Amino acid sequence: MELEKIRQHTAGTILQFSLPAIIAMVLTSLITVVDGFFIGNYIGGEGIAAVNLGLPIIYLFLSIGLMVSVGGAAIAGMLFGARDLAACNQVFRQTIVTTTVFSVLTAFLTALFFEPMLDFLGAVGQVRAYFRTYYGILLLELVVMVVNSSFGMFIRGEGNPQYFMKVNMISVLFNVMLDYVFSVVVPVGIAGIAAASLISQVVSLMLILYFFWKKANVYHFGRCSFSWLLLKRTLLNGSSEFIGEMSTGIAMFAYNYVILRRAGVDGVTAFTIVGYVSYLFSMVVVGFGQGASPLMSFAYGAEEYELAKRLRRRTNGMVFAIGTVVFVMMTFLSGQYSRLFVQRGEIREMVQTGMVIFMVSFFFSGINAITSFYFTSIGKALESAVISVSRGLVVLLACIFVLPAWFGMTGVWLAAPVTEAVTICISWWMVWRESQNKI
Repeated sequence: MELEKIRQHTAGTILQFSLPAIIAMVLTSLITVVDGFFIGNYIGGEGIAAVNLGLPIIYLFLSIGLMVSVGGAAIAGMLFGARDLAACNQVFRQTIVTTTVFSVLTAFLTALFFEPMLDFLGAVGQVRAYFRTYYGILLLELVVMVVNSSFGMFIRGEGNPQYFMKVNMISVLFNVMLDYVFSVVVPVGIAGIAAASLISQVVSLMLILYFFWKKANVYHFGRCSFSWLLLKRTLLNGSSEFIGEMSTGIAMFAYNYVILRRAGVDGVTAFTIVGYVSYLFSMVVVGFGQGASPLMSFAYGAEEYELAKRLRRRTNGMVFAIGTVVFVMMTFLSGQYSRLFVQRGEIREMVQTGMVIFMVSFFFSGINAITSFYFTSIGKALESAVISVSRGLVVLLACIFVLPAWFGMTGVWLAAPVTEAVTICISWWMVWRESQNKI
């Protein structure tokens, strides 16, 4: 990285680092959407509902993975900016080891709580059976996925985001191909969909390991000298990402609980289909965040504080523009979109109604997320955590339980827009307060 290049071509440099990350994240999220397509068309709405009931498990893994990898990558990025290569390599090694250990332990503990979770939600019959089969296999895939994502942060951090983008492209192609094989050629039900995801992630891991063995210029495998102080700093620095993803998981659990009681399995299916669009958009935002974070960390580590702020503002403008485009596009295409997954008129009508209301949140959610990324990337975990807690837990949970009680299913769709609108006021206040200091 070169400070002068970042300073003179701020927007271009953000795009240079973010576009490969965005493509990688969108391709990763497309695996979920493609899985939904095959499940909806070859297994049924109960399969889609079963997958959605387990989304809190996915967010649990993401929360732990992001806490360690984002926290570690931010520390390594600042050390890289200060040109301390030996120290940033130790951070890299400990981050990867910690991510792997935490992910394996999470998989083991999660398996113990399958049945209590299903009992609490009231899942019965085919939905319950599909859940057990799908997530029994997916736990293995999630471990590999989190480790891959952690490696990807460091591949981008050393200035080679294109390689990780190519890895994700190959992974998606494998997943789509195997989804087709296991759904159409040799139909093995929902277990085949989960197995396709696992195999594609293993292929990605092999390609990533090859990169660090043969191509890496900054981060290299080697002896890991474990440091409890570094672990503490890493977890603290990544705490906002943990809170953000965990909050999303808790919110998804609350959504499912409320929707099952107010609209049944059809409501969960409709919410899942709308959620695919939200998931894709959030992955674009995360891609921007992951692309811009190394730049902001690097600028901050080099004491270029105004440049770090300019990077945040430009990135916020980009995600707002994309949110507007997605809102307009999906407003006109919601009918055709719903038809990709289900044919039942009742569910399609719920999707079309909910889509427009829910997507209002896109005007605010990108700015909130990037602002949180910004504070994490410059080592200010508290500010980032406040934003994450507000949009992912405190305000959102209040909206999930209060608004549906007043407005029924419409209240479910309103929960996200109201939450993000409230949170953007908090984000603006945090930025204003920070501007009163040296950065």
